[in-house]
Amino acid sequence: MKFLSKLNSLPVFWILLAIPAILMVRGYWTGDTIAMDMLHPTGEFSARFMIIALVITPLSVIFGNRKWISWMMKRRRSFGLAAFGYGVLHLIFYVIDMEALKPILAEFWAPGIWTGWAALLIFVPLAVTSNNLSMRRLKQGWKRLQRLVYLAALLTLAHWLLIHDGVGGALAHFIPLMALELLRVIITYARRNNGIKQRESLQAE
Repeated sequence: MKFLSKLNSLPVFWILLAIPAILMVRGYWTGDTIAMDMLHPTGEFSARFMIIALVITPLSVIFGNRKWISWMMKRRRSFGLAAFGYGVLHLIFYVIDMEALKPILAEFWAPGIWTGWAALLIFVPLAVTSNNLSMRRLKQGWKRLQRLVYLAALLTLAHWLLIHDGVGGALAHFIPLMALELLRVIITYARRNNGIKQRESLQAE
């Protein structure tokens, strides 16, 4: 917890989130790497931060009110915005690598390509509304909008699986998320069922 307390400053936390991007851009700028080499790491970091943002809710259901859960909750939007930022960086390197609009359009409808475009498109309104003002204005609609991140996650998984030959990397990232979400559903259902039984018991007395 001492380490977490040092990260209470959001600016410092944002710098930490940006370090991989800074290093990748620097490597490309100095000529140590090419745009194509940046496609996988930028996409992978985008997926990682999205998964981290998504696992916070099931972790809170499983472990309850813990300090480290509270710390992560306060930074969930930061993880989500970081996922969007690395997704945009992924797109920038993709455009640089393709060099022209014609080849981009030529492969647009390939399953491994349009799924990536669709995932990033969904992230746009999520990132734009990831602030307190939008929460107040949209009210309950804000939560419904933010739930689209699950669709973005499925599209990201499809994009990853279809683009790369091996499935190990994608599954290593997404299986823990799926397992935690499943456990969350089971625990929520069990608690709700127990609550119903307790109410029925009290009514019967």
